[in-house]
Amino acid sequence: MSDTAVYLDHAASAPLRLEAREAMLPFLDGRFGNPSSIHRFGREARAALEEARARLARVIGASPSEILFTRAGTEADNLAVLGRARLSPGSPVAVSAVEHKAVLASAHAAEDEGSPFILLPVDENGVVRLDGVDAALEAGPAVLSVMWANNEVGVLQPVGEVGARCRAAGVAFHTDAVQALGKVPVRVDEAGVDLLALSAHKVGGPKGVGALYVRRGTRLHPLLFGGGQERGMRPGTEDVAGAAGFAAAAEAAEAERETAMARVSALRDRLEAGLRDAVSGLVVNGAGAARLPTISNVSVPGADPEALLMGLDLEGIAVSSGSACSSGAVEPSHVLTAMGIPAALAGPSIRFSLGWTTTDAEIARALDIFPRVAARVR
Repeated sequence: MSDTAVYLDHAASAPLRLEAREAMLPFLDGRFGNPSSIHRFGREARAALEEARARLARVIGASPSEILFTRAGTEADNLAVLGRARLSPGSPVAVSAVEHKAVLASAHAAEDEGSPFILLPVDENGVVRLDGVDAALEAGPAVLSVMWANNEVGVLQPVGEVGARCRAAGVAFHTDAVQALGKVPVRVDEAGVDLLALSAHKVGGPKGVGALYVRRGTRLHPLLFGGGQERGMRPGTEDVAGAAGFAAAAEAAEAERETAMARVSALRDRLEAGLRDAVSGLVVNGAGAARLPTISNVSVPGADPEALLMGLDLEGIAVSSGSACSSGAVEPSHVLTAMGIPAALAGPSIRFSLGWTTTDAEIARALDIFPRVAARVR
């Protein structure tokens, strides 16, 4: 294994930002109070929690009262989809075919409880088809979900257009913005969304902390029961340190977004151009649509997907596979399959995901190693 590791899997988890670490440290030591306690230790924790809520709200153009802290982006997605479905038993739930499994699994759970499942089709680049959205809205769904940016191919969805259609139809619109925050402008006051899921560790905050934006007046059925924390929508003692770290990371990511993402976009373009030149037949998936500057999903025809991923890891290149292992068999990504990409290409796919720490030298090393590994496993 190479001694020089190159981390190109920021979409899975980003390194912890210094700003987040410093914001968290006081609440991992002396400032340990429970924010629901009425004594001074509790009041101190409550003040810090509400400050974090207000800071995160400012980043996305929300009011503090519209932010619910959760344990992860997955929980935020679950609460949005199932929380709406359980308010209207029997009403359909509509989700795009390229959603994160957190959304798809929530929709299927709602289906098990009696809510018809509507799958919104996408085009060859993974962009949701607006005629499919219009057709779904005619069925009066309890919620319609289209993610802001895809986690596998980075394709950006027409969130504003979908939101306008949902608003006109009187349907709650949910978007998973976990990958979008800090990479593109995410403003709920401009996008017309009712529910929006976020995750701290994708922007350099701690793992295990998420948030759900709930537009004022949007009702939800809670999934958990207990105390009255988070307005009764997410009972359980809040993670004050995690919330503080999340807010600090989100602010830092947003403050540097324009300059950092311009640099990262140039690195991604250099990576893709080099891979196309060096690997015959290589395909960049979703390249015909607007994408995040941080994600590049490539397919190598004829390559063994597991051998490709393992070979890169052994050479010190950390990336993700576009395939998922299920019962010992390699299955093509549901995202690439929904895009109409044949199994021969969808199987041997690799996701490179860059971040603010990615360097020119790391891209150069990836361009040196990837073609050699790909040639070995074809």
